[in-house]
Amino acid sequence: MNQSTWTKTRLAAAALLAAVSATASAGFPGFSNPSPTAGSETSEKANATADKAMYQKIEYVNASKPGPKIIVLPGEIKSTNATFEQKVTANNIADYAELELSNANFRVLERSDLGPLMREFQLAYSLGDPAEAHKLLRKGKLKNTRWIIKFDILKAEQVATAKKSFNAGTIGNLIGIFAHNEAGAAAATAGGSIGSDEGTGVWVIGMRYKLINAETTEQVATGYFEEKQELGHKGGSMLGFSSGESGGLTLDGMVQRLVQEAVYDIDEKHK
Repeated sequence: MNQSTWTKTRLAAAALLAAVSATASAGFPGFSNPSPTAGSETSEKANATADKAMYQKIEYVNASKPGPKIIVLPGEIKSTNATFEQKVTANNIADYAELELSNANFRVLERSDLGPLMREFQLAYSLGDPAEAHKLLRKGKLKNTRWIIKFDILKAEQVATAKKSFNAGTIGNLIGIFAHNEAGAAAATAGGSIGSDEGTGVWVIGMRYKLINAETTEQVATGYFEEKQELGHKGGSMLGFSSGESGGLTLDGMVQRLVQEAVYDIDEKHK
């Protein structure tokens, strides 16, 4: 191969590599951040907090082993806390459960695919009617369903709060009283502008799962998990400048993590 041919071959290879790289890059869209504070200190702090609250996929110990065919029925939310009920519904929980059970390699029949049959099915299990359940299990996609799973919220309440604050206005007033000059006035003004505030609230959320035999409607297994969820804020001010931070895992984010714990238990002990 002469030098000219070698050079052409190298150029062609380089062009091909560039085209492949461009195609690979184009395969996943790049998203820009339209926020006017993107890249700033406040943006970095807020994003660091948000990163900790994002969905985290977990590895299920028996995920390599195929699970039986199952259906997730919307469970019950026993809590009467209005804030919780505004953020989380039984259907939210069932959706999270379908996602996690699929990740654990169970054969999940999605409720949205069952249509009107789902209402009959749910009624049969609510009434504990094995004859009706058995009759429904002979129809279409419901055939060979082994388990019915429900996830119930038994507890959701804010159990503790704590806060502290500091305002230097009193100190500034004292300086103004005892120092009748310009320096004293300046110190009083500066002292009066200093303040800080911090508060934390802690929720306790408890979830129960029930594993039900699809044909007999009898309970096969159950489990219960509780977690604490903390929400906090802190801020301060001085000489006209103020700063603040707030964050924590959301209520539905904590519910999703409880679902993951429950599915981990089901996958480990009952598959």
